[in-house]
Amino acid sequence: MKKILSFLLILTGLSGCQLDETPYSAIFTDTFYKTAGDAEGAITAAYGALATMYAGPGPLMFADFSADQVYPRPVVGRDIFTLFSYDAAYSVTVSFNRANESPISVWNTGYDGIVKANWVIEKVPPIAMDTKRRDEIVGEAYFLRAYFHWMLTKNFRDVVVKTNTSKSLDESKQAISPKADVYKQIFSDLEEAVKRLPSYSATLVKGRVSKEAALALYAKAALYNESWPLALQKAQDVITSGKHSLMPDVRDVFTASKEDAARIETMFAFESEAVTPGRTSQIMGLYGPPNSASLEYGPTTFGSIFAYPAFFASFDPADKRRQLLDTSFVNRSGVRVPQRSITPITPRGVLVKKYQDPTGIGASHNINIPLLRYADVLLIAAEAEARANGPTATAYGYINQVRKRAGVADLRAGLNRDDFVAAVLQERSWELFSEGDRWYDLTRTNTFQQVTSKATNDVFPTRNPLPKHRYFPLPQDEINANPLIKQSPEWQN
Repeated sequence: MKKILSFLLILTGLSGCQLDETPYSAIFTDTFYKTAGDAEGAITAAYGALATMYAGPGPLMFADFSADQVYPRPVVGRDIFTLFSYDAAYSVTVSFNRANESPISVWNTGYDGIVKANWVIEKVPPIAMDTKRRDEIVGEAYFLRAYFHWMLTKNFRDVVVKTNTSKSLDESKQAISPKADVYKQIFSDLEEAVKRLPSYSATLVKGRVSKEAALALYAKAALYNESWPLALQKAQDVITSGKHSLMPDVRDVFTASKEDAARIETMFAFESEAVTPGRTSQIMGLYGPPNSASLEYGPTTFGSIFAYPAFFASFDPADKRRQLLDTSFVNRSGVRVPQRSITPITPRGVLVKKYQDPTGIGASHNINIPLLRYADVLLIAAEAEARANGPTATAYGYINQVRKRAGVADLRAGLNRDDFVAAVLQERSWELFSEGDRWYDLTRTNTFQQVTSKATNDVFPTRNPLPKHRYFPLPQDEINANPLIKQSPEWQN
């Protein structure tokens, strides 16, 4: 998004998302959407909603804190997800505290992005401009609308499906749609995106979505919807395209100086940039030891997120992905010291090294946050193949590509379907940790209670997730503002 985000500061006219401002927005759109420059500005604003979502960085925090890989330094408003201590009214309190670290951030920025994508889909097609680029812009808007709806439904289950522009306050109020209908819309939008988007190439503008990225999202959304043949087909479309592959060294996926080369694997990302204008994510400063104590992590880190010792111990010592975790760090004097020596509040905490940037500027960093990776696509294909056809040689081939890059032996042959799927889910945990992914693997398979209740340590010795915690409660402010929306049944008592 580096080139895209450079335009955002001049697009404040498109940045408002409050529905009570819609009448003014409607007047504005009558004079906008006339030129190619207007079309580019409009899609840039839609990407801006995505950047705001991850700058927060809610999607990486509340989901990961709810799962079994990483946990927060215990502070009010941040540990409520680890302890499952929030209630249906939490959004009212959190909105004044840590809204950008909560599911509320996904709700607000998700619908902001959907609104902006809807304007593009409605207004850009009639513009007289290069037809190829016009179709690409519309394809990007369809992708973003699908992505935002997917983020919403995997967090809240039944949500409002919004596919039309609202020109009045009354038009903006819509009822909740069941999850099945949300996925129908996601699949429809991705079909439109795939038709219009260009294939990935090294010349693609950084941050722009490609056809293969749309197929990857399609595969992942289909997996979440338990549409196994569809997930397999879309994942295989990515694989057989030949446009992407695994980086030889998994650590290079998370090395700022190698981010351009890493695009062969990182299919779509929040592209952080420590310059102005640009966007960076708060997540980089939350990992690492406190008080900017390390040369490896950059000049501003706070010691706010650590990995569970049990998760660290779950890796094969030969697994190269284990090198993205550590129990020590290089301090500002260039001396390697144990993490426990400087973080007494979490003496057994393990450091995560996916978001290091020693060249950061203050609290701004250049590490991209992967949103869709080719390794993920391979594991989607392995799981979908096994669920649809059993643990075939094809399914083994997909997972073993990921294991080979990690430096571990092929998965044991002869597993039955259930054991193979369990192995894939475990492989996903090792491969995609701290990328905001694990919680949704646990909730979509409804295994979150037994898994997270066992993920404890000296900081959080007891965790008691309930069935209702599979999805977050709808934001109370939204319910208060829209009489057509009612709280999810599980959260009404």
